[in-house]
Amino acid sequence: MTLRPYLHFVSNAKSLEELWTAHTEKMAEYGFDRLLYGFTRYRTDTSLGDPEDFTILTNHDPEYTRVFLGEGLYFHAPMTRWALDNEGAGSWRLVGDMFDLHNLTPIEQKVVSFNLRMKVTAGYTVSFKSVSIRSKGAIALTARAGMSQDEVDAIWAEHGRDIHLMNNVAHLKILTLPYTGPNRALTRRQREALEWVGDGKTTQDIALLMGLTAATVEKHLRLAREALSVETTAQAVLKAAMQNQMFVLET
Repeated sequence: MTLRPYLHFVSNAKSLEELWTAHTEKMAEYGFDRLLYGFTRYRTDTSLGDPEDFTILTNHDPEYTRVFLGEGLYFHAPMTRWALDNEGAGSWRLVGDMFDLHNLTPIEQKVVSFNLRMKVTAGYTVSFKSVSIRSKGAIALTARAGMSQDEVDAIWAEHGRDIHLMNNVAHLKILTLPYTGPNRALTRRQREALEWVGDGKTTQDIALLMGLTAATVEKHLRLAREALSVETTAQAVLKAAMQNQMFVLET
């Protein structure tokens, strides 16, 4: 798939699964066979928020993600530091330069050593433009095992503008698609109740509109709060809206 058909396909993708399959296949054509995309809306000065609230997409081996994501190594990765402070595309040559200049902290050295063991050694990171101080998104493009950073930089010199464009478009499309994360999907009734709350309706109003008792409406709202791991219904409406779980077209 050439650039224009790819952009048309991604911009019209109806699900994350459909988009991610196309994107991983396209990046593999350039030698990037392992991708890790992450996005948060809950960034602070000292945290990226609850990992369960991240949008995470990856085709890395589960053995890698279990440690890199599950044990929190991602937060201390040198290119994560770079992505938080920059926008655009960054060569992983930066990590080698930091290592040579002894600019890596002990925990960063641990991350680099783990990546070396897992053959995550060469690649590029694209840090996306943020529209809020609380949000940040980036994607790590890991080159095929055995490729050197020199080879990757040469590929980027020739095709980098197109690769950067494709990742920007994929990122913008991802932000429009429903993403529930682990055990966060709302049922149709839970979603409908939250939608009516978002429209300013009271519990009694919603009961009439949905043909339910007020107690049943309260039950749906409580289960929605539990599914979204929030304390108030207002927070549930906000989080469901951020995850594009409200006012969605039924397939």
